[in-house]
Amino acid sequence: MSFIPIASPVIGEKEIAYVTDAVRSGWVSSIGPYIGKFEGAFAEYVDVAHAISVSNGTVGLFLALHTLGIGPGDEVLVPDLTFVATVHAVLQVGATPVFVDVQPDTWCIDPVAAERAITPRTRAIIPVHLYGHPADMKAIADLAQKYGLLIIEDAAEAHGADVDGKKVGSLGKVGVFSFYGNKIMTTGEGGMITTSDGELAEHIRYLKDHGMSPARRYYHTELSFNFRLTNLQAALGLAQLEQIEEFIRKKKDIYCWYTDTLGQILSLQLPITRPGMRNVFWLFSIVLGEGLKISRADFGAALLSHGIDWRPFFVPMHRLPHLSQYRTVGKDADGCPVSEWLGERGLNLPSGCALDEPTVRKIADTIGQILSAG
Repeated sequence: MSFIPIASPVIGEKEIAYVTDAVRSGWVSSIGPYIGKFEGAFAEYVDVAHAISVSNGTVGLFLALHTLGIGPGDEVLVPDLTFVATVHAVLQVGATPVFVDVQPDTWCIDPVAAERAITPRTRAIIPVHLYGHPADMKAIADLAQKYGLLIIEDAAEAHGADVDGKKVGSLGKVGVFSFYGNKIMTTGEGGMITTSDGELAEHIRYLKDHGMSPARRYYHTELSFNFRLTNLQAALGLAQLEQIEEFIRKKKDIYCWYTDTLGQILSLQLPITRPGMRNVFWLFSIVLGEGLKISRADFGAALLSHGIDWRPFFVPMHRLPHLSQYRTVGKDADGCPVSEWLGERGLNLPSGCALDEPTVRKIADTIGQILSAG
């Protein structure tokens, strides 16, 4: 029986050609022509003035927060349902995360709950475009303007998603992307910071490369870091970026193939796309409804018995032992009941662009059989 993984990168002849060219050039570290090409092409794709490559998305979030001056004494609003890197970046700059409940349909941060969470110490909000669907950026922008907050978009899972035609990563002060191997496009490891603030971009570039003076070699003026991407990774990233719309179209196809079958099962909650938004369906995710007589653990075990990989939704941040002391805020009261529900009942199905239609339909049919059998 073959095993169907959650995701695997699509690496073709273009990627091999670009990386081979980078290897043969001798520029294999953090200097080389592909870095500038990749950054320029990514900035153009997102429609921002500047894109700064970094070694991964997590350090991108940290560097954005650090460069914006967020630190001890500051609070940063983050969704309770996210990957832990979003919160770790806040803690690493010495700030305090405040966990905000999410919306039940998009699974992204709830702006109403976010407004309830704001205090005089709140400096920033990090909307996460979870699993490929944009957060409600119009409402978040209104909050930011009303309360003087900085917006740092966590777009790690949403390359190409947009709101009214404007790409995520261009809708806040800063955007941060991940190019991990399971993302819509990949550099293996790697990330990108996007902004249209020229002064901020210049400072980020300075800090990511040891903070060395451009006028005097080995003269350093402030605490800085080594968060550079290599020319080899940039070559791979450029080849992937040149095909990103094809990857996104394939993600939409996978969504349609799944929903042809699973959309008929009323006890499943499937991904949605709000009007005016583009969901890029990084992962095809479902939520098991109350009417089902099977637990997620048993459902997942049944999938694995058929050779189908799966992943649970992220564990809500306040449920992690080292984060349990931080404040949680919901739409109507303290606590994050929507995040709790999704964290217990949600799961992700195989979604890689290498999947073909018969395989996806086989997975969907198998899910129907498992749920029918209870």
